Amino acid sequence: MIYPKLSFPAILTAVILSGCASTGPNYPVVGPSYPAPVQTYPATSPAYGSSYGTVDSIQLVQGAANGGIGAGAVVGGVVGGLLGNQVGGGSGKKAATVAGVIGGAMVGHQMERNTQARNAYQLGIRMDNGSYRTVTQESAADLQVGARVRVENDRAYRY
Repeated sequence: MIYPKLSFPAILTAVILSGCASTGPNYPVVGPSYPAPVQTYPATSPAYGSSYGTVDSIQLVQGAANGGIGAGAVVGGVVGGLLGNQVGGGSGKKAATVAGVIGGAMVGHQMERNTQARNAYQLGIRMDNGSYRTVTQESAADLQVGARVRVENDRAYRY
């Protein structure tokens, strides 16, 4: 029988304290020192005009090949040197190693150049906000002049 005696004061305390709970900022209805908060929004969405446009031109361009000596020449030289070192003996072995290094470096460099020189498509896009953008990408399979596109991360997508 102790429970009913303890529960009444607990319920009464909970009811009284719930009236003190705040539901948000309490701004006075009138008073010059407490202006009402104002939420501002941009007049227009800047992302729409800068993200959508129409394809104005499509040109096929060749990608630039690396003119310097890169990893292909180094790897080719090492492999050629190892293969050349397996041939002959004495001074012939040294000559074969040098020839293998030079030949391997030349072949490796040429292979690297061939893989880097790829064709790309340069798209001229008239954006909805009046600006003009040029986007270069590897494929333009579903795009044609006059197509509506969405530009995102320097890539054009048909929509």
